[in-house]
Amino acid sequence: MTLRPHHDGSSLYVSDAAPALLDVVQVRLRVPASWDPEYVGIRWLHDAEGQHTPATLLRSNETEAWWQADLLIRNPIAKYRWLLRGGNVGFGWVTATGWHDYDVADGEDFIISAYDTAPDWSKSTVVYQIFPDRFASSGARYEPAGWEIPRAWDEIPEPRTPRTGQFYYGGDLPGVTGKLDHIEGLGIDTMYFTPIFPAGSAHRYDAKTYESIDPLLGGEEGLAQLTAAAHARGMRVIGDLTLNHCGITHEWFETALADDASAERGYFFFDSSTAHGYETWANARTLPKFDLRNDQLVGRLITDESSIVRTWMRAPYQLDGWRIDAANVMGRRRHIDVTHEIARQTRAAMALESDDFLLIAEHTQDASDDLSGDGWHGTMNYSGFTKPVWGWLRRDEDIMGMDKSVAHFTGVQMVKSITAYMGRMPWRSWCGTWNYLGSHDTARPLSVMGTRDRQIAGLGLLIGLPGTPMIFAGDEIGLEGDCDDLSRRTFPWDQPELWDFVTFDAYKQLVHLRRSSHALCDGGLR
Repeated sequence: MTLRPHHDGSSLYVSDAAPALLDVVQVRLRVPASWDPEYVGIRWLHDAEGQHTPATLLRSNETEAWWQADLLIRNPIAKYRWLLRGGNVGFGWVTATGWHDYDVADGEDFIISAYDTAPDWSKSTVVYQIFPDRFASSGARYEPAGWEIPRAWDEIPEPRTPRTGQFYYGGDLPGVTGKLDHIEGLGIDTMYFTPIFPAGSAHRYDAKTYESIDPLLGGEEGLAQLTAAAHARGMRVIGDLTLNHCGITHEWFETALADDASAERGYFFFDSSTAHGYETWANARTLPKFDLRNDQLVGRLITDESSIVRTWMRAPYQLDGWRIDAANVMGRRRHIDVTHEIARQTRAAMALESDDFLLIAEHTQDASDDLSGDGWHGTMNYSGFTKPVWGWLRRDEDIMGMDKSVAHFTGVQMVKSITAYMGRMPWRSWCGTWNYLGSHDTARPLSVMGTRDRQIAGLGLLIGLPGTPMIFAGDEIGLEGDCDDLSRRTFPWDQPELWDFVTFDAYKQLVHLRRSSHALCDGGLR
């Protein structure tokens, strides 16, 4: 292997990853001794104008030399790169995407953010995603809501049918509370739940209201008991909130339909030129899109003291953060783009309730433009982790739930893809992203990869690479599912013959390794 100069945002190379404006940060570069450059320095942006600062040689030996330069944090987003000249180098830049012997765009610069950081606990956390209706049932019986098609716990969902979203298995929040030993034993310390508000489907992304917890899941009491039990174990609970849209039966949308003069009418994009007479998410008639330019709507959702974002973070519920659904399209329509402002307002509102919260955004594309540092702490890293890893480890044949853009990659191509995405955002934003091998919106990793060995290889990347590992409940026992509908199968608690205990032991060992290793939680990547 030919070693090249290296720098990243970890503490080995950056003296302070969370500086204040006008602080001076020491940045360091590791250079192979054989390169022997005559000049090493940084080019940094001072109010968008390039400035050069020479580096000094810290130490050297027969294999490598360490150089250090002072970087003034002139702007909240501080961009810089390394310049090497002379010696055996000739000319070149070290940027966040690696070594280049030609000029490259500023978009590849290293970035240090002067905005507040994510909570310290997020550096070492491992997240466990739970789809409440399918994880565990307490055995309680609830008053039917009317949309449910009851199914037996061991029945596999029928995929891609008009009624698939209405399949009801009876998992609930008290059921999760009863399985905390399993989750904690795996080494998990953060649980992320898909939506728990009343809705018209099992996935609950079509909320009817945000003012209560779905009685089918155990209601407010079930949530309060779950968070109390989790917090007693040192675990955290993250909720799922859709700021982009609600359900067609949501109380606000029903008022808007019934009364053109209502305040709620301004919460949505009513437009006769659209397929349904109003803007929706993904042209789904049942999911009307919010117009987040409306101050009253933003107040009710985010900023008011009684807002949805703030209310569920308070006692007795005390959610530790939010994952925002469909965040890449939230606040965007044609010429309208208030996404950054909504992200900032959400973070500021959460800070009024807690100084230890986490704010994560769903984003299915390149999220770098939405990760300036003052909004989302990170995103769900589908493009920058899941797809490249799938491309390397995937089975030869396509399966139902595989993205058509998932190619067959070599390991080198996978690394190039991950590096390209990683190089476009602040290091700490990348470390705050949730990496995952599968979720409720994708096929299961075993189905994508085809073998246990490949899934465990993917797990090694999940645990070892920068970013927060997220595991979808059931992946740890080798459950399969060729698409999102099939991935949302129930957890087979009473069917040990469906458990792959070799996979389970691998997950348990590697999750514990991750959480116990400073290098894995907070180290760099060379």
